[in-house]
Amino acid sequence: MKHFTSVHDVADIKDLAQKALDYKSHPLKDSSLGINKRIGLLFLNPSLRTRISTQVAARNLGMDSIVFNIDKEGWNLEMADGAIMNGTTVEHIKDAAPVLGQYFNILCIRTFPALLNKEDDYSEHIINQFIKYCGIPVVSLESATLHPLQSLADIISIREEHKSIAKPKIVLTWAPHIKPIPQCVANSFAQWVNNWGEAEFIITHPEGYELDPAYTNGATITHDQCEALKGADFVYVKNWSSYKDYGKVICTDTSWMLTQKHLDVTNNAKVMHCLPVRRNVELSDEVLDGKHSIVTKQAANRVWAAQAVLSEIIRNN
Repeated sequence: MKHFTSVHDVADIKDLAQKALDYKSHPLKDSSLGINKRIGLLFLNPSLRTRISTQVAARNLGMDSIVFNIDKEGWNLEMADGAIMNGTTVEHIKDAAPVLGQYFNILCIRTFPALLNKEDDYSEHIINQFIKYCGIPVVSLESATLHPLQSLADIISIREEHKSIAKPKIVLTWAPHIKPIPQCVANSFAQWVNNWGEAEFIITHPEGYELDPAYTNGATITHDQCEALKGADFVYVKNWSSYKDYGKVICTDTSWMLTQKHLDVTNNAKVMHCLPVRRNVELSDEVLDGKHSIVTKQAANRVWAAQAVLSEIIRNN
């Protein structure tokens, strides 16, 4: 593994998930692997779980980590090649990234889509510019279209819970939200489950919320949430804005909020969400605080997902 930006950087999903679970059982078994190595975590938007879990994972491997919030503490970066920098940008990525490549052994980047121009966001220009110019391995802490560390943690969580189920039924269901939310987590989860190939996978959402087929190909897609949930073993709840009518909120139907009534038709499904969650908007309190919720376990597994990825990159570079 050279970089980690999507499922396509992973040679074997099952093997990587098992490595993560091994770290969960023995967190410090490779505590000297990263000694005298540094990891840089650069944030262009806020983070809680991603930031802290990656720092913990790096520490478990013996690495030093440095966090820098570019959006609050750094210069306004210019990303366009050939730009005439007579505007608001102060430093070009061609100058900043190579210097960061000298400071660190691994560079982790968290970006965010503007949700204004689909072509710009889906080009993944920002993270690709860092990869192009920094000269060291790059790990995505979420990008404009994907959140691979979250998705690996999701797969780990499902593997822990479905031991007695040969091929679990997994449902990704859209939920309401108060503002436009990117497609990153939904895209990424769909991409990973489809490539994992160990589940019956259903995506359900109101009309107009179809995701990019590049990520959903292989899943069954339906607008009937109740039908989708029947017999489900896992229900992943997530909001996203429209991909076709890019970045727009085209439906606010509160009946899509997951409640206990929705779960009554499932196979005692485990409920998942990436967090943060809008309580009683996306999911009801009774579900989040109930026995079917594994959102805390899912979030805790972020450490082991990051540790497995970082260890693979250290070993291969």
